[in-house]
Amino acid sequence: MILRLCCVAVITAVCAMILKANKPEFVPMCLTAGGIIIILFGFDYLSASVEFIRQFTEQTGIDSSVVRLVFKVVGVGYLIEITAGAVKDLGFDSLSGKLVMCGKLIIFVMSIPILRAMFTVIQSLINSV
Repeated sequence: MILRLCCVAVITAVCAMILKANKPEFVPMCLTAGGIIIILFGFDYLSASVEFIRQFTEQTGIDSSVVRLVFKVVGVGYLIEITAGAVKDLGFDSLSGKLVMCGKLIIFVMSIPILRAMFTVIQSLINSV
């Protein structure tokens, strides 16, 4: 799997370099296509892990809403990172930085229910002792 990802990245980079010399207007499309292929490989790899996490939450009794929220937080983080990288590649570093900062604030606000759930678990453990 890792070898495939690396091969796609190298092939995309080589194609982008060739296009840059001959047809620079096609470079963003080449990089976007390569990025999409890489992301699709990642989603394929992730699908096997989702089933394990579902079984884990059922066996441990963790609230499924907390697990869904964790996945949403991770998804927002990845989406912000990918978008900020693309914006930065286009030469807009300051906009990329602002996007990352806003993403961090969104993740912080989204994680408050997770902190609340952890507090409830800790409180119930203390009360049971």
